[in-house]
Amino acid sequence: MTGPSPITGEVSNHKVAASFPSQRSAQQAAAGVASTLSLGAAQVQLIRPGDPHPGRKLEPESAGIWRTIVVAHVRLGIVGAIVGAIAFFTMNAMGIRFIVNSPVAAFLVLVFFGLIGGLLLGGLVSLRPDHDRMVEATREAMEEGQTTVVVHAFSAEQRAQAAELLRASGGDVTSTL
Repeated sequence: MTGPSPITGEVSNHKVAASFPSQRSAQQAAAGVASTLSLGAAQVQLIRPGDPHPGRKLEPESAGIWRTIVVAHVRLGIVGAIVGAIAFFTMNAMGIRFIVNSPVAAFLVLVFFGLIGGLLLGGLVSLRPDHDRMVEATREAMEEGQTTVVVHAFSAEQRAQAAELLRASGGDVTSTL
């Protein structure tokens, strides 16, 4: 198992969902994926039609969403400020007149806008747009009376292997990036 993501602070950033027409076929696929990839029970979840809390199985780390928001904003904000400082020093070395004539103001402006850019990226990461497709596919499967297998992989390689196994079992696969 790898550690938390350096940007989001989440342990499992890679998720795969596969919908199956019957609960039995979903259970068989889930058992097959879990045994083949040596996944723990918390990593492979079944979402049945009428499940009262499917969100908890889709996003088990959502309880720590504030941690994800803070980590993403702080880390990407710092990176943005550093990029702004690098831009200042590069332009200063190039002899750009505004930078050379007003170095303090230029430095502050570039670092500020770099920081803002990093914070905006932190907001985008916090929204998790790559999860929307998987969540919607799972909700549609529930409405159609299908059972969904959700795999919380610890790496992109594990996610790809799980997707292939679920596809081979006859599942309609959707995954995060």
